[in-house]
Amino acid sequence: MGFDGWDLPVAPPVSPMLAAPAGDALPERDDLAFEPKWDGFRMLAFRSGERILLQGRSGDDLSYAFPEVTSALQGVLPDRVVLDGEAIVIQDDAVDFTALGTRLRPRTDSATIDRLARELPATYVAFDLLALGGASLLDDTYLRRREHLEGIGARSEAFFVTPMTQDRTVATTWFHEFEGGGLDGLIAKPIGAAYSPGKRTLLKIKHRRTLDAVVAGWRGHAKDPEEVGSLLLGLYDAQGLLHHVGSASGLSAPRRRELTAHIAAYALPPDAAHPWVEPAPGVRRPGEANRWNRGRDHTWHPLAPALVAEVSYDQFEGQRLRHVATWLRWRPDRAPDSCTYAQVAAPAPVDIAALLG
Repeated sequence: MGFDGWDLPVAPPVSPMLAAPAGDALPERDDLAFEPKWDGFRMLAFRSGERILLQGRSGDDLSYAFPEVTSALQGVLPDRVVLDGEAIVIQDDAVDFTALGTRLRPRTDSATIDRLARELPATYVAFDLLALGGASLLDDTYLRRREHLEGIGARSEAFFVTPMTQDRTVATTWFHEFEGGGLDGLIAKPIGAAYSPGKRTLLKIKHRRTLDAVVAGWRGHAKDPEEVGSLLLGLYDAQGLLHHVGSASGLSAPRRRELTAHIAAYALPPDAAHPWVEPAPGVRRPGEANRWNRGRDHTWHPLAPALVAEVSYDQFEGQRLRHVATWLRWRPDRAPDSCTYAQVAAPAPVDIAALLG
């Protein structure tokens, strides 16, 4: 589709406004509005005449991958409009990020793209309005932009405007009760703020939990491969098999040196048995490439699965951590085989359609 020739007061590409971490509790401020934090692909939607562009967060054109979204937006949006929002896939009454990830295919694979659009249709959830008609709204307040946004488009299975509240009680309910529908937390927006492309002027409130996991490997730091950059974490399933569930990183330089020295005694020789070197069928192992980590160095070093670490995390996705965890401390009082999936919190299921309206 391309970024040239758009008759719009805010033309692509545009860097979306971003959010800074704000912990796991609502800030004690009275100048904020709250929206659900959707677990999907960030997309700015541009319409000019019959042209629709879906611009990803990194500036790439994703229109080709979501033909059902572009078709829906052509049917409901007015001419000359720019939206900020998120593409999500809803499966079994919950937002399914894994299913959404399967939607990204090579542009030439049109048959698969069309099939997935039918089997796993995406919904565009709009949460901001950057331009309408011939006017840019970037300098308007959030509440003013929101007022215009609520009048945009007819709702459908493929297009919604995200809910918003300034009531802290309602927002707290969303935060706790709708996690089971796949929500990723809350976004807090200063009600008097302009839209600031590329700036972290928003706040994201996310769940934080702790987990005791087996440390069964490590990866080197980018600047010094002989020093720990991340610890590879595992949990046992009901059959006693150890699965790789993610990693813990974000370590300071002194902490990296400390951990490197600590794990040295647990290093295994190249010919030693390890549950992830030649894993049993169905066991997830580190080093597996996917569309998100192609081109990265997947080298890892096995450790005897005897160490237990307490880590902080935000969300589980299926059988693995959704994001990188944070190392907190060693747990010498825990036996490795006690680190099972049973300790993973499972939020109560909820029909996400109840939130969408």
